[in-house]
Amino acid sequence: MGAIMVLVFLAVLVMLIAATWRIHTKAGKPGWTCLVPIYNLIVMLEIIKRPVWWIVLLFVPIANLVVAFIMAMDIAECFGKSRGWGFFMLTILAIIGYPIIGLSDAKYTAPAR
Repeated sequence: MGAIMVLVFLAVLVMLIAATWRIHTKAGKPGWTCLVPIYNLIVMLEIIKRPVWWIVLLFVPIANLVVAFIMAMDIAECFGKSRGWGFFMLTILAIIGYPIIGLSDAKYTAPAR
């Protein structure tokens, strides 16, 4: 039973890495950047055109929740989805939301900020 759980975990992990890789490449960033801790958040902030100093807020309790909500909603909007989709991506259903954006034909449009 434990081996099956590990295989399912690895399959979900690979799918999320592939989805995030594609999100980065669709936005014109190198795909490998999704694999580097913290730097992947900086690249995501660049993709959604938010200030890079927000990375500091991601390490502050409570503020990190607010910033995560804003980032998820901005990512959804950059790929033609609604802000509600961003909320969907931030919940437990992230294992569905990010792959739909990354692995579908959703196109990146830079936000006007």
